[in-house]
Amino acid sequence: MAYHRKENVIDMHRVTAYSGTTCVFRDFSLCIEAGCSTAILGPNGSGKTTLMKLLSSDIYPVAEPGSHVKIFGMDRWNVFDLRTRLGIISHDLQHDYLRGARGINVILSGIYASIDTWQNQQFSNDDLQKAGEVMDDLGIGTLKHRAFGTMSTGQQRRFLLGRALINNPDALLLDEPTTGLDLSATFHYLDQLRRMMQSGKTVMLVTHHLHEIPPEIERIVLLKEGHIVGDGNKTDMLTSESLSSLFDYPLQVVTVNGYFQVLPDKRL
Repeated sequence: MAYHRKENVIDMHRVTAYSGTTCVFRDFSLCIEAGCSTAILGPNGSGKTTLMKLLSSDIYPVAEPGSHVKIFGMDRWNVFDLRTRLGIISHDLQHDYLRGARGINVILSGIYASIDTWQNQQFSNDDLQKAGEVMDDLGIGTLKHRAFGTMSTGQQRRFLLGRALINNPDALLLDEPTTGLDLSATFHYLDQLRRMMQSGKTVMLVTHHLHEIPPEIERIVLLKEGHIVGDGNKTDMLTSESLSSLFDYPLQVVTVNGYFQVLPDKRL
């Protein structure tokens, strides 16, 4: 039987990229296949923010022979086409979103990849029905007329998740999605991500929080100072030794029901 290789969601090859005048990545390569939900874990200053900006086209790599950043096999996308394949949820989006936008419009704005909705945009009855279904699935239907700026952080995160999901993308890219959430909101959000992965969506999580890596994520990429210092199965990567080295602090890893957490290791 012939082996059919899965499509790459992300394919970065020999990338050089700057944040301002600082070179963050040099000769950086990373591939993530469809169906391979992955967490990219690293401390502050490791390059996570620059990686998110590269993948969302907020910044561009240095143009060099043999270097590329491809999403679903293409290095150039019309944003309206890309939104149906890859949903991106970032801190910048949450920070920049218009505070007066109503909940329903936050969801609908995903169709045009806009911030809020505008008079020239047209929405069909099917669009409105789908928006209602997304809000109900995420438990935010009662907030559809609430202004975005008056919502809690957790409510805002769920609306931005719904904004991405209205296009039914094949994959989601999330930037530290539970930062600022209380315990209840954190695990409610993670339960929603788990259901999406169980239904076949590819989730790529960029974080420095171990607790927000759901059990369904099996691949871990360890990122430090712009370099991949580990890449493999979760049980091989999330060890006391590897994380102590990654975060430059003695740590002890504990696991419960498929979740990983760290404690300071005072034995060392």
